[in-house]
Amino acid sequence: MSRLSKLSYDRGTLVLHPPPRGAKGWLELAEWDDRVDRFRVPAAQYMDLLERLRLDKTTVQDDAKGWQSFELERGRVLTPFAHQTEALSAWTEAGGRGTVVLPTGSGKTILAHMALEQHKLSCLVVVPTIDLMQQWYTGLKLSFPQADVGLLGGGSRDSSAILVATYDSAALYAEALGNRYALVVFDECHHLPSDFYRVIAEFSLAPYRLGLSATPERGDGKHADLEHLIGPVVYRKTQAELAGGTLSSYREEHILVTLSSAERERYDSLRAARDAFLQSKNLRLGGMDGWQKFVQLSGRSREGRAAMLAHREARELAFGADGKIRVLEEILSKHAGARTLIFTDDNRMVYRISRDFLLPALTHQTAVKERHEMLERFRAGIYPVLVTSRVLNEGVDVPEASIAIMLSGTGTEREYIQRLGRILRKGEGKEAILYEVVSEGTAEESVSKRRKGEWGKEQAAEPKPARAPSTWATRAMIPTEVKWEDL
Repeated sequence: MSRLSKLSYDRGTLVLHPPPRGAKGWLELAEWDDRVDRFRVPAAQYMDLLERLRLDKTTVQDDAKGWQSFELERGRVLTPFAHQTEALSAWTEAGGRGTVVLPTGSGKTILAHMALEQHKLSCLVVVPTIDLMQQWYTGLKLSFPQADVGLLGGGSRDSSAILVATYDSAALYAEALGNRYALVVFDECHHLPSDFYRVIAEFSLAPYRLGLSATPERGDGKHADLEHLIGPVVYRKTQAELAGGTLSSYREEHILVTLSSAERERYDSLRAARDAFLQSKNLRLGGMDGWQKFVQLSGRSREGRAAMLAHREARELAFGADGKIRVLEEILSKHAGARTLIFTDDNRMVYRISRDFLLPALTHQTAVKERHEMLERFRAGIYPVLVTSRVLNEGVDVPEASIAIMLSGTGTEREYIQRLGRILRKGEGKEAILYEVVSEGTAEESVSKRRKGEWGKEQAAEPKPARAPSTWATRAMIPTEVKWEDL
């Protein structure tokens, strides 16, 4: 009498027992577990395993999958944009696995709703923050008011057919979630390849996986792992391609600010002190290895500690130059009444601007309820200006914003694109403007130019006359990845 092999899910793996007789293709995926005397297969290989068993003409009893199908009734009917329809088609043609790269404000959330409506199977949505979790929940309830939508994270621990979870919570419960969802949506999917979060994908059986991001690339190169965790990039559009149509038209202003004589003298002194230490150790900061060695050496001697402190003070001086405050005053005056977001690199600058200009400050220290109230007042126009560090970089929906001012923290491509995305939501007659304010003749300017691909332009340039405290110029920006330590 032939034995029927059973496939079951166990703590992030698949157990196939008894082993199929005669079939061999599946063995390439399996490992023997002496603890239970069973073969185990990684959960993420679920579809591959089934296909190999099919080719071997092996019948199995599939007890592994625990998801369900259901009907979805639309609560709001939205006509998708052309790029959303194209993206869904590209993802579907790729077998329902892959990453879609679209700028902020272009409707990535609606694309996920379209994928869910297409498959009508249990769905897990993974997001990086509590704010985004609430936004996704609200959007799903608007699109599918009768659907069973729940939350995992921020004090909630629902068990529902459609579940919105933070990356932290989804990783903690990855073993329990792994077989319950056929479709997993990874919002801001560049977070997924981290050592802690990747188990969400690795422990999942989900045959359908949709990654969403405006900037999937990572400085550590781990974005390459997205291909096997989710699938390849199947569709991509840039801000420039969608501007004036799906997104608001926009322009970018690059402003150089000269340091005062005292600031210049102090900055050059600090950099010289740091560079002297680096030269004494035959060390360069051009990359992660150089920076990590500098960090290690800074903790081993008084000279190393002094060099690190000099590096940080020089960086803070460039980021917080007094000339930037004067430029900020000019910009705010020029756009009085416009909904404006001011971004800085750190909280110290946030609180300085908040105090000097009597503006509401939003940081990671702001309580959740206060943050919600502050954003609501901004959307209503009660607060026309908000100043923040990095809280609004990712995912927060502020469609009313039309002006963004980056006073510091302009190095990485992701941060730049995220901040630009905050002001690109379409509006009647709206033109968004992003100001990047940079201290001239500092590492901040060098990093900004590297990100914009302007090195060759500078090399060929003739010596320039001394600048006024601020110089206004619009330039094309072609971002490239630049690391924090380069500053």
